Amino acid sequence: METFTTMISLVSCLLIFFLVYSFIKFFNSKRRGLPLPPGSLGWPYIGETFQLYSQNPNVFFASKEKRYGSIFKTHILGCPSIMISSPEAAKFVLVTRAHLFKPTFPASKERMLGKQAIFFHQGDYHAKLRKLVLRAFMPEAIKNIIPDIESLAMDSLKSREGQLINTYLEMKTYSFNVALLSIFGKDEMLYREDLKRCYYILEKGYNSMSINLPGTLFNKSLKARKELAQILAKILSTRRQMRHDHNDLLGSFMGEKEGLTDEQIADNIIGVIFAARDTTASVLTWIFKYLGENPNVLKAVTEEQESIIKSKEESGEDKVLVWADTKNMPITSRVIQETLRVASILSFTFREAVEDVEYEGYLIPKGWKVLPLFRNIHHSADNFREPEKFDPSRFEVAPKPNTFLPFGNGIHSCPGNELAKLEILVLLHHLTTKYRWTVVGEQNGIQYSPFPLPQNGLPVRLFPKTQKINADEENPSPTSQRLS
Repeated sequence: METFTTMISLVSCLLIFFLVYSFIKFFNSKRRGLPLPPGSLGWPYIGETFQLYSQNPNVFFASKEKRYGSIFKTHILGCPSIMISSPEAAKFVLVTRAHLFKPTFPASKERMLGKQAIFFHQGDYHAKLRKLVLRAFMPEAIKNIIPDIESLAMDSLKSREGQLINTYLEMKTYSFNVALLSIFGKDEMLYREDLKRCYYILEKGYNSMSINLPGTLFNKSLKARKELAQILAKILSTRRQMRHDHNDLLGSFMGEKEGLTDEQIADNIIGVIFAARDTTASVLTWIFKYLGENPNVLKAVTEEQESIIKSKEESGEDKVLVWADTKNMPITSRVIQETLRVASILSFTFREAVEDVEYEGYLIPKGWKVLPLFRNIHHSADNFREPEKFDPSRFEVAPKPNTFLPFGNGIHSCPGNELAKLEILVLLHHLTTKYRWTVVGEQNGIQYSPFPLPQNGLPVRLFPKTQKINADEENPSPTSQRLS
């Protein structure tokens, strides 16, 4: 009797297993039977990469959306991809079903940053890293380095007085120095030039094809990546010998309780530099341009910043900026928001489906990249009235949910956004109160490499407001434009 009962139990278990297996198989076959979103995969391997990066991304994305709708397939940077361009779809991928879409980057960028970087992970490891980054970049931490950021901003502007400069390159140097300050604290001065030399070579390979042959950008970047890791190892060793407490990001990563390996620390330091540098520099470059094209906006920003100086003078306070001052810049803050929307420096972000996913009757296959198109969302007339117009006043009212995503959304949104806004506010304070500038050459062109930028990085001449400008300097070419 006992044997018979055991057999019945075994048969029951097998029957339940078979039913569950059949259900899963039926469900998966049904899901696999779903159509892919409409679209084109382009040429073998290169897909539509050239079309995306060689023209105005507005044109590429808008033409695709007009033809196929708010979800379509393509093939870029060697990856079959599905692009989505509605706030609802972005929320689905980044927030409500975020566990089904892991962060990812093209293979070349993943190798450059390092596989242990925060961008490529989910779960407990990602949560720990995010906590450590937020701890170093939260207002309580970064407010202490405002005087140092201000010093970097003033030095950056003063060193270029009267010169013809490439705005983007100068802003890259400024944002790079701020990034090093936030990561290494005062120690960054000892290693700045070596870190800069290696990183500048490394970044050239971020969007290159993964061809590791002598002489290629990818090969040169890998060598620079190795040397950069050696410099970071030297910094780690020195800190361990000194046994001093540090409140910067490196100190946060090195906490004994955190248990991070040197490789994990190096990957995440390089990742933070990557995230902090080009995007912030791009935003600042576009702000130079938009302020010049909108003199009423520039006037309002200048008056707001001058009022802070006047208030300090009247109360006898030190002129050095403090955290409370940066919270009293609403007009300037709206200029930053509108620049982030119009320029949409990050046109999209990369995710990868960890399993087959159904969305709106379409199949998103496991392993395919999924790209929420921030640019399309920011430039949709459904989300923003007259979307191509630069109008900071639109942010006097909070935008509709999931329509303004300059720092992403969900658990993988940028943890350094407070630092980025702070360094922009500090530089704009000194730029608008102490300087006037002229743009030289082409005014309306845009280049893509890969971020959209004003043509030639926006060449300008920078003058102190106290300096009298002669006619030749004020109008260096027939196509120059006065920004003051």
